[in-house]
Amino acid sequence: MRQVGSVIFWLWVVLSSIPLFIIAVVLWAVTAPFDKRRRALHLFTCFWASLYTWTNPIWRVSITGRENIDPDKTYVMVANHLSLLDILVLFRLFRQFKWVSKAEIFKVPAVGWNMSLNRYIPLKRGDKASIKEMMNACDRTIRGGSSIMMFPEGTRSKTGELRDFKAGAFDLARSTDSPIIPMVIHGTHDALPKSGFVLQGRHAISVTVLPEVPVDVVESMSTAELTAYVRTLIADEITREANERAAS
Repeated sequence: MRQVGSVIFWLWVVLSSIPLFIIAVVLWAVTAPFDKRRRALHLFTCFWASLYTWTNPIWRVSITGRENIDPDKTYVMVANHLSLLDILVLFRLFRQFKWVSKAEIFKVPAVGWNMSLNRYIPLKRGDKASIKEMMNACDRTIRGGSSIMMFPEGTRSKTGELRDFKAGAFDLARSTDSPIIPMVIHGTHDALPKSGFVLQGRHAISVTVLPEVPVDVVESMSTAELTAYVRTLIADEITREANERAAS
């Protein structure tokens, strides 16, 4: 049954992406002349992505701490990375940001093309030139008033355990004098592990938005110290939530 349900879900994703991309193109064409940051298109993309968690009865997604994101501020946003589903559930925030994502995803029909329309930022992992261009694009994006969303682990965790953080997001926060918003995702690894596309039954999925790391704290630390500090914030919240679930 899991295989059948998974086929139905992925068919729904593929088939729905065609008309939704057409709507996205029309919205882009209408709003691009006066909406340089693509704010309207991003909100539509949040709706598009959220459809797949809203309409899937085996996922119960909750968002906690959304109020910690001030819509009038620009952030470097970071979250742990457990599953392909992380992208869908973070769109449920319905907050403005630009993704940093693998360059390969931008080539996916409809979904990837929409990412390009949104001016999300591609990255070829392990390519120094691409990393440099990504950092420059992030810098321009933040200075232009849009937040950045990154997974500092760089790739999905195979085990669900928190991996080491790469320094890029924290270099960016320090160089642009930006506050950091740490987030904790839970449940997506169990719902859809890294290896495979078979949905794994009913699971509760949550996103916890932690209070911002303010600019004065960002500026007071070296990149290495800041990287370790934010990783500890996320790790401590993962532990706290695990203990809370075990006790309930």
